[in-house]
Amino acid sequence: MIVFKYIFWALYRIWFYILVALPIFIAFPILLISISRESWYPFFFKIARIWAKIILIGMGFRWKIEKEQTPEKYKSYMFIANHTSMADIMLMLVAIKNPFVFVGKKELANIPLFGFFYKRTCILVDRTSEKSRKAVFLRAQRRLQSGLSICIFPEGGVPEEHIELDDFKDGAFRLAINHHIPIVPITFADNKKRFSYIFFSGSPGIMRVKIHKFLPTESLNVTDTKALNSEARNIILNQLMVLKK
Repeated sequence: MIVFKYIFWALYRIWFYILVALPIFIAFPILLISISRESWYPFFFKIARIWAKIILIGMGFRWKIEKEQTPEKYKSYMFIANHTSMADIMLMLVAIKNPFVFVGKKELANIPLFGFFYKRTCILVDRTSEKSRKAVFLRAQRRLQSGLSICIFPEGGVPEEHIELDDFKDGAFRLAINHHIPIVPITFADNKKRFSYIFFSGSPGIMRVKIHKFLPTESLNVTDTKALNSEARNIILNQLMVLKK
């Protein structure tokens, strides 16, 4: 029986990569046009949401989204969530309708085909470079000024499997405070179980999402960064603990 499980897990991973690449390959000309101008990004975002749904449905995932508050149309936000799975990107795209730009690690740009569009639409950061981290603020500022939102996984990477929620980096919170945009904490409850970074793991099933009440930043300044960081992390961690009971 265990042999069949490993065969299933291997095929399941391969199927995921096929689902990631095939729609991009088919829609390549349209995608290429959609990224040719920065002002056309909302159109690209709509295509990306369709791509994400194809992957999640194709993997046998069903999503259930609970909202304590709903983002307003044409308003900018800082979306943050716990990070445990390669499916986090797709689930975020499905859960949020407001066009946003991911801030993500530059290594993902090396993925064939996916990386081509990733590095042209996302804000890439080299976490080992102070210069790169500072450049993120300038690029994010330009995106926010154009009316878009930003999405960051503030753990700064995927924590080890036994860690429920790693410490949050300050970047997302400092950026939100500087631009007076609300923080939107989001909890992904099942992504680690459904499709973690461990190769021989995963299964179809439900993916629960909770969009928590927004954290305002209008009256805050940079000295409040740590407190805002801690508040947002506690909201997500408490939700994860409740769902484990």
